[in-house]
Amino acid sequence: MVHPRLQHIRIILLEPAGALNVGAAARVMANMGLSQLVLVKPHCDPLGEEARRMAVHAGEILTQARVVPTLAVALTDCTKAIATTARDRALNTTMELPEVALPWLVAPEPVSAPAPAALIFGPEDRGLSNEELNYAQRFVRIPSDASYTSLNLAQAIAVCCYELARATTPRGAIATPTPPPSEAAAAALDQLAGFHQHLEAVLLKIGYLYPHTATSRMEKLRRFFVRAAPTSQELAMLRGILRQTEWALTQVNPSPTDSSDLRSPDPPQG
Repeated sequence: MVHPRLQHIRIILLEPAGALNVGAAARVMANMGLSQLVLVKPHCDPLGEEARRMAVHAGEILTQARVVPTLAVALTDCTKAIATTARDRALNTTMELPEVALPWLVAPEPVSAPAPAALIFGPEDRGLSNEELNYAQRFVRIPSDASYTSLNLAQAIAVCCYELARATTPRGAIATPTPPPSEAAAAALDQLAGFHQHLEAVLLKIGYLYPHTATSRMEKLRRFFVRAAPTSQELAMLRGILRQTEWALTQVNPSPTDSSDLRSPDPPQG
């Protein structure tokens, strides 16, 4: 049975290779009251015999699972996202314990209509890349022995789903999440991704970015805006600034067809 405080949470598997892992993920999701499974470019058959055998009585989660082409599409409309990783990263973000970070995704009581939220898992063979981690606001690492830090995908999903379910109970209140600033009205992550693309294009035009350094510099800027958690209105304002900058660039060296009329067109609004 789907828990009302967990029904908005998407479990996103990026390029899963093992049908057994997908089936096991569906089973533990059903055990813990979750229902939304999203598969990004799966490298296995999520409806095949192996997946169904592992899902046991959770076949409905498999049949209703969404298959999408990119992580950005999987995160459409989400305002909160946590990514899982087992490795140290050169990112200016703290790795958190599951019991500390995951309650942030759980809908508060009384439940109304919370915005979609996401918990992201990477491929079995490599985990999530730094670029893929840029889509998340918070990172979770499951503690393990230093000699063997990588958990099986299905096991990692089970640990995290358990912590999500635990956070809906009085016992789960032991873990007190510390949300980033401005989270209440944060813009959807797909809107933020669109802003990042627009920002990169403008910064290349004005010469702040160069093609050979754009990737590393944009990674720092993305992390900055993800931590800031701007609202939709704030993003609209920032994109208005970018459009105004693009318009201003066209006025630097105007080439009017009629030299008698040197008036510039009105700038864009908003």
